[in-house]
Amino acid sequence: MIDDRIDARIEDRRLLREAIELAEKCPPSDTAFSVGALVVAADGTVLASGYSREADPHDHAEETALAKLDPADHRLAGATIYSSLEPCSTRSSHPVSCTQLILAAGIPRIVFAWREPALFVDCIGAELLRAAGREVAEMAELAPLVRRTNAHLPGVA
Repeated sequence: MIDDRIDARIEDRRLLREAIELAEKCPPSDTAFSVGALVVAADGTVLASGYSREADPHDHAEETALAKLDPADHRLAGATIYSSLEPCSTRSSHPVSCTQLILAAGIPRIVFAWREPALFVDCIGAELLRAAGREVAEMAELAPLVRRTNAHLPGVA
């Protein structure tokens, strides 16, 4: 049982690092974070990936990844979304937050590295997801990698 938890944590770290690496593909922006996201099925299959501003200057990473999936895909019910940054709870550019999109998709588990600092909006994504019964894991030991990717923003370095 302990070995299974250790193996799961190692796999979470590996997949979250992949999401963090995706964030490096983001076109630079002075008004938005660079974020990467992966949606992974329970069997470890990567279902979709995305990064901020991948197709549109206002797209968020989780939004981009989820848009690549059929909302009726039964694998979402057992999936995990890995995001380099805490999923947003408020958006200034779109009416639906990433937290709302994750809840609507039925994804039961969320793993992220860095809590969103209040540079642009106040974020309570982790709290809203937990309140909705989702499992939320923060791997703060990887947050320095995300801060480095976002060092171009004021107050992040």
